[in-house]
Amino acid sequence: MSKTSLPAPDHTAGLREALLAAAFTADGLLDRLGAAAYAALARSETVPALRATRGVSPLDTLVRLFLLQRSVPEEQARAALPLEECVRDGWMSVEDGLVRATVDVRPYGGPDGEDWFIVSDLGCAVGGAGGIGSHEEGVVLGVGGASTTLASITVRTPVASALDLGTGSGIQALHAAQHATRVTATDLNPRALEFTRLTLALSGAAPADLREGSLFEPVGTETFDLIVSNPPFVISPGARLTYRDGGMGGDDLCRTLVQQAGSHLNEGGFAQFLANWQHVDGEEWQDRLRSWVPAGCDAWIVQREVQDVTQYAELWLRDSGDHRSDPAAYAERYEAWLDEFEARGTTSVGFGWITLRRSAAAAAGDPSIVVEEWPHTVQQPLGRAVEEHFARQDYLRDQDDAALLAGHFTLAAEVVQEQVGLPGAEDPEHVVLRQHRGMMRATKVDAVAAGFAGVCDGSLPAGRILDAIAQLMSEDPVLLRDRTPQAIRLLVEEGFLEPVAGPVAGQGTG
Repeated sequence: MSKTSLPAPDHTAGLREALLAAAFTADGLLDRLGAAAYAALARSETVPALRATRGVSPLDTLVRLFLLQRSVPEEQARAALPLEECVRDGWMSVEDGLVRATVDVRPYGGPDGEDWFIVSDLGCAVGGAGGIGSHEEGVVLGVGGASTTLASITVRTPVASALDLGTGSGIQALHAAQHATRVTATDLNPRALEFTRLTLALSGAAPADLREGSLFEPVGTETFDLIVSNPPFVISPGARLTYRDGGMGGDDLCRTLVQQAGSHLNEGGFAQFLANWQHVDGEEWQDRLRSWVPAGCDAWIVQREVQDVTQYAELWLRDSGDHRSDPAAYAERYEAWLDEFEARGTTSVGFGWITLRRSAAAAAGDPSIVVEEWPHTVQQPLGRAVEEHFARQDYLRDQDDAALLAGHFTLAAEVVQEQVGLPGAEDPEHVVLRQHRGMMRATKVDAVAAGFAGVCDGSLPAGRILDAIAQLMSEDPVLLRDRTPQAIRLLVEEGFLEPVAGPVAGQGTG
């Protein structure tokens, strides 16, 4: 992998037409390579894909050029794409009758079946021929797990303005261009901005306003309806690699990004980030993250994974290829990571999602800040689930216990009940409600809450349902009304119950 001058974006229409004509798309690749070779390519194993593309069809040629980074005969390349134009614009180079690609072009399927293409440096797409571990300073990476995760959790309502901060190869800007009237994309690395320009052009998307600079400096005091960022969040000793190392100590870059985002959001706007954070000895990690939330914003922070400092250091030493270097140099760098963590009192590192929403209630001093750990499977995309979370928080802020008892609720879609107990026992030990969409939560409930949820169809107020349950269970209805609103509140907050009227009901059941 090496950095070269980048192609010109002026004549991408012909190249895009050739890529589509050859079925060089996400679906086309799966059909051509087969599931096994396609999956192997995602693991940076290229032999199965090479075997699957031994023919001379245009699709075989394009896979070898762009994904496997092999040279092909000039006539074979000319049969697959407008070669002279591609060479003139810098997408290809020709030497001794052999053609090679100068950049990685990777098919990427949009959420509604769009055929997009992500352009990055050779060897820097996850699953590319170069693979992880060959990166150097200033290179621009392509699609990876973090990129697709952020895209999947982002709220996709139509907006006037969106900001992709730290755009890289432009994946988030490409998504935002589908539902934002105006997209601004920034990056500290000017090479990344040029790749974003290529990604948008080759994908047939509208161009973005591209600006160079760090954090929010390029946008001054501008505000946006949506801010997204997959920042260089790695907590490392120093800033060797621009694409991953933020250049600030510890988790200061992520903290700064989150704290500054509030003043750049319009009312009702969302800011969504991926981040790492330190778990520091003697400090609750939840308290650390709550302190990051800016005034005037609600927040939902989800910790998806935690690694101890040795696992974390080894992960990123492998990412940069240090495990392949001289053993003494590897040990020295490993020591540097551990020294950094020890100096900061860091025992482990968390990874997860941070979503902010600017709201009038938060500005008035009543923010909703939820910090939780959820390492379990979720159903992507989650953009709708993020919207629904904040809608539920709005609803619950306005409801005291009396209002909850007067409210009407329905059981959310795809919720099932599981009974847990010994085989043959007359009654279960406990009942679990489980979601099969969104966050796919499970919560243990008592017999009253299970019975309540089971009959919620929106026709009766909660208090009337509890009175009926009290009669069936020979309980005091007044006491039952007193103790149950907290359980109702929890079931609404976690998305098991939906109010018939109010903000949540307007979201639908998905």
